[in-house]
Amino acid sequence: MNAATSNGAAIGMEFSKAKILLVEDNPGDVRLTMEALKEGKILNEISVVEDGVEAIAYLRRAGKYAQARRPDLILLDLNLPKKDGREVLEEIKRDANLKTIPVVVLTTSAAERDILRAYNLHANCYITKPVDLEQFMRVVQSIEDFWLSIVKLPQESA
Repeated sequence: MNAATSNGAAIGMEFSKAKILLVEDNPGDVRLTMEALKEGKILNEISVVEDGVEAIAYLRRAGKYAQARRPDLILLDLNLPKKDGREVLEEIKRDANLKTIPVVVLTTSAAERDILRAYNLHANCYITKPVDLEQFMRVVQSIEDFWLSIVKLPQESA
């Protein structure tokens, strides 16, 4: 699954789209996250992959993802098929070309061991998905506001 959306605001003074990679296997959560991002203030382009193997292929621009654009932000679920989100996070943060991309773990797990492991693997933040729809929408919009309009992110290395 690959989707893109845009809305009316720009990042800073530029009119470039923020690139977000959503790594999520639950179609309902994909739909809600994309809706929340569409209603946000940032002009964005969202790519969605449904499992950990696809996430790594996308980030390494392998196979069908040869033309993929480097994301400015990764929203990563932990419980993924084929390759677990924890393994994906570990691979991202070990790769010199990928490790500077912020990874926001957005998952249903509130287990302390998952939180600790994610931070030990250098997740940039860990958020437990709220069950309440309105709260979920606010959380996703807050992620977008913080990571794509407040934080200064590095550009891709040449």
